Amino acid sequence: MKELLKALLRDRIGRIGFIGVCLVIIVGLFAPVIAPYSPIEIFKDSLLEAPSSKFLLGTDEYGRDILSRICYGARVSIFVGLLAVSIGSIIGGTLGLIAGYWEGWVDNIIMRAMDILFAFPSILLSLAIVSVLGTELINTVMAIGIVMIPVFTRTLRAAVISTKSQEFITSAYTIGVRDIKIMFKHILPNAMAPFIVQLTLSLSSAILVEASLSFLGLGVQPPDPSWGSMLNSSRKFMDLSPWTAIFPAVAIILTILSFNILGDSLRDILDPKLRN
Repeated sequence: MKELLKALLRDRIGRIGFIGVCLVIIVGLFAPVIAPYSPIEIFKDSLLEAPSSKFLLGTDEYGRDILSRICYGARVSIFVGLLAVSIGSIIGGTLGLIAGYWEGWVDNIIMRAMDILFAFPSILLSLAIVSVLGTELINTVMAIGIVMIPVFTRTLRAAVISTKSQEFITSAYTIGVRDIKIMFKHILPNAMAPFIVQLTLSLSSAILVEASLSFLGLGVQPPDPSWGSMLNSSRKFMDLSPWTAIFPAVAIILTILSFNILGDSLRDILDPKLRN
């Protein structure tokens, strides 16, 4: 990890993505310190007020400070993204490791189930799951996590199959090393590079899906702040007060861009075929 961090910081583009991700995480973690007001505090005399020295990013239709709501919205996005990707990566990674190692009928059953999940667009499948489970935040996390499972399964399965064909794995078979030890001590550590890259890229996808669900009213429920719900409530006032939509949209764009840049840089660093 130390060498990876050094290589990442030496890469100019990767450094930008890394700094952007760190800033979003810091804003989310320290939102109560950074935000000038409570995200649900209403200033009745400042409805749809333009950006000023008192409200740096203006206020919304209820007189709530947009900067404060964006800061707390970062906390929601990071929480949902990390938890959903954790669920998807643990379940998907386990299935991918089993499918790639055993292959045969086990592989066929697992991958056909993943094909079924892949047949549905991510947002559509998330909508269906949330509609069944309900609109609580934990259900949103579960829905996004389930959507992420096939991606991680396929990623790790391909890496495991590639690693399993190496000579050192054949040698381990020859001397009678147990399957569990081969899987977790020899194959898994050597198959983690593409998996780590997929983790980073999936975080941006999870944040985007959460914003989409909140925009449609099926994610984080008002008055709790969410970038997606802020965009939804600002639609009626875009002509009169465009800042109510611009700043949440910029927050979403910059966050997703930072994670994608970081993921691309990690891919370049960890994939030996792409190294100079």
